[in-house]
Amino acid sequence: MYVTANPQLYHNREAIDVEFHDVVDVWREEGWDEEYGTVLPETVTEYALRTAEEYPNKRLVIHYMQPHYPFIESETDFDKDHLAGPQRENVWNQLLFGTLDIEREDIWNIYEANLERVLPHVETLLENIDGKTIITADHGNMVGERAFPLLIREWGHPRGIYTTELIHVPWLVHESGPRRKVRIGKSENQSETVDQDIVADRLEQLGYAE
Repeated sequence: MYVTANPQLYHNREAIDVEFHDVVDVWREEGWDEEYGTVLPETVTEYALRTAEEYPNKRLVIHYMQPHYPFIESETDFDKDHLAGPQRENVWNQLLFGTLDIEREDIWNIYEANLERVLPHVETLLENIDGKTIITADHGNMVGERAFPLLIREWGHPRGIYTTELIHVPWLVHESGPRRKVRIGKSENQSETVDQDIVADRLEQLGYAE
């Protein structure tokens, strides 16, 4: 089971050869927060616990968006109305090209606050799911560190860059109670088609604009 706040798998579903028993797309209309332009962590936890109860004999992959921007714990607007600008650049590109005037330390602080925003909801998930749970990340994030060999400052997680900051991720193992008895069964993945304009809008607001 894959419970996700990120539209990337749906967007690339034809190119990615992966099969889950079912996929829960939290980022659709019901789970998307229009005010912040993302899926809030408490919403992901709600969907995850519901899925865990419905499928007690399946492994779960739960994909939160935070600490990925928008920075929901800050009063900043550059990460929430960036699509209204003429360049429609995501936050990390604005920093890379020098079009966003903000100190590196300030970016670190609001990025860290975004991480702290999600952690209590991860703890809630851990408290309510038995068995073995691993907390990790699909990638790290550059916040102005220099990348070899050009030694320019990088931001975000650009393609083709494999720095320590990007490839070294957490691996926290949490065990509580007996492990799930996983049963293999026929895939039930019957996700409804989502309007491509909605998918594109979600990706843009999360900074994945092409």
